[in-house]
Amino acid sequence: MALRTVLVSDVPSLPESVYGLSEGLELSKPNSFRLPGFSVIGHRGIGMNVLQSSDRRTRGVKENSILSFNSAAKYPIDFIEFDVQVTKDDCPVIFHDDFIYSEENGIVNESRVTDLSLSEFLLYGPQKETERIGKTLMRKSKEGKVLKWDVDLDDSLCTLQDAFEQVEQTLGFNIELKFDDHIVYEREFLVHVLRAVLQVVSDYAKDRPVIFSSFQPDAAKLVKELQSTYPVFFLTDAGNEIHNDERRNTLEEAIKVCLEGGLQGIVSEVKGVFRNPAAIAKIKESNLSLLTYGKLNNVGEAVYMQYVMGIDGVIVDFVEEIIESTRLMMIRPPPLSSAPSKDDDGAITRPEFSQKEIAFLLKLLSQLIQN
Repeated sequence: MALRTVLVSDVPSLPESVYGLSEGLELSKPNSFRLPGFSVIGHRGIGMNVLQSSDRRTRGVKENSILSFNSAAKYPIDFIEFDVQVTKDDCPVIFHDDFIYSEENGIVNESRVTDLSLSEFLLYGPQKETERIGKTLMRKSKEGKVLKWDVDLDDSLCTLQDAFEQVEQTLGFNIELKFDDHIVYEREFLVHVLRAVLQVVSDYAKDRPVIFSSFQPDAAKLVKELQSTYPVFFLTDAGNEIHNDERRNTLEEAIKVCLEGGLQGIVSEVKGVFRNPAAIAKIKESNLSLLTYGKLNNVGEAVYMQYVMGIDGVIVDFVEEIIESTRLMMIRPPPLSSAPSKDDDGAITRPEFSQKEIAFLLKLLSQLIQN
C-alpha cells in the first residue's frame, strides 16, 4: 500500500518575488508526479475525533496533534492528512475547525482561529510546559452542542513547523489548506496566507513528500501558481453538500478546476464517487489522480471496492483496521476470472472486473451510501 511521490513538472509560473516570497525560498522543479499503487492515508493523523460518538476509537488520540501523527507513523502508511490555518500574526497552525471554544466560570467563549495570535492559540488545551494550565478546550458538534474535548491520549496544539520538526521524517504530509466556506476571499488575502504556509514548507520540509489540497478552488489554483515543486489536489464534496460556488458541487466541475489550474488530482467524498463511477474514467483520462475521504472509508469492503475501481488511495480514520482489512482482502485468492497478475517488478496488480461485475458490487454498496 505504498504511495510514492515524484514531484511535479516545471510549469511556467509568475516570479516568486511578485507574491513577496523571500529570496531564500528555493523549491526544486522535478519532472513528473504520479501515485503508484494504492495508498491508505491517516485522517488528521491516526483519525479524527467525534466527541459524541459511542465508538471509543474516535476519542483515542487528540486529532491533528504530534502524538496522533507519530501514532499513525507506526503503521505502513506513507501519508497523513491534516488541516492548516494561519494566525493573525502569520503563523501556520494545525487545527480543523474555523472556531475554537473554551469555558470559563460556566461561560463558553468562541474565537475564530485566524483572529488569534500564535501565543493566544497555543493557550488552549494541554500545555507543553507541564507547570502551566491552559484554557479548557471545547468543541462544537455538528448538532450545535459545545462539548469538552475529552480524549484518552491528549496532546498540545501545534504549528506546521512543529510537525515538520517532530514527526517521523519518512511520513509524507497531505496539507489541507483550510478556509471558511462562508467567506469570499480576495486574491491578495489568499496569496498572503499561502505565502506564510509555503515559507514554512520551504524552510522545514527537506526531503519529506508533501501534497497540498483545498476545498477553496481559488486557493488551490493559487498555491499551484506560487510554486511548482509540490502537487496540488482539489477537494470536493461531489454533491453531498451543495455550495454557492458551483465549482464545488460535482466531480465534473472538479475536473475543470484541475485542468484550468494545472492541478494534479482530486480528493472526493467517497459517496460522490460511488454515485458517479463513470467520473473515474474521466478523471483518469484527464491524467489526474483520485483520492477519497468520508465515513465509508472506515469500512474495509468499501475501501477494497475503490481499489478494484482504480482509485489511487483513501483517507481513513481507523488506520490500523483498514490497513489490516485491505491487506487481507488484497491477498485473498480471488476467482479465476479475476485473478491478480504480477507486473515486471513482481508487484500484485489490481484484479480485472467486467463492467457488469463492478455494477453488481456497486449495487451491494447502495445501502451503505444511503446511511
